[in-house]
Amino acid sequence: MSRAAIIGISDHGGWAVLVTADDEGRLLDRRRVELVDEGLPKIPHHSEGQRLPIAEAVELVERVRASAERHAGLVLDAVETALPGRIRGIALRQCPELPPTIAERITNYRASNVADWVMYRRALAAAAEARGWSVHWYDSRKAPAIAAKALGVENLDDHFAQLRRSIGPPWGQDHRMAMAAAVAAILEGDAIRQSGRARG
Repeated sequence: MSRAAIIGISDHGGWAVLVTADDEGRLLDRRRVELVDEGLPKIPHHSEGQRLPIAEAVELVERVRASAERHAGLVLDAVETALPGRIRGIALRQCPELPPTIAERITNYRASNVADWVMYRRALAAAAEARGWSVHWYDSRKAPAIAAKALGVENLDDHFAQLRRSIGPPWGQDHRMAMAAAVAAILEGDAIRQSGRARG
């Protein structure tokens, strides 16, 4: 019987690690993906946009955002093709609040430091929602403990070290975080479903 799965994502500026786990916490798929076209800057709010007149900087961010949205769809399509009919959602790091306009995000120092990461996460979230998948927003400080509880293990690092020995590389910090996020999201979804049944 095919079991439901969640894609956990650990993202960076312009790329991400995706790890897919099923509702028993088993690893189904792992991959590193690019989230923007080659030749475009990966962190335009924080870097390239700072050196341009504001109108040009906004236009550059818009081009990168459009590319990120295309890539988000492509990378989720690739996982869905590998695991047809199994994906139910994705797990993404929580996003900080940002000013409402691109121009403000570029010119506000605090916002410019995080706006690119938020842009990629929002692109992935929108691509997931377009497929009817749920989007789980995780706290990277809490996800490992939730995952350990879901898996019934005392030490998640030991559990992941054993997993790495069985599957081989690559298996780094991003893979561990993405896997923890996927498993935590599965537990969260189960809790919501159980609560719904209890109310019914």
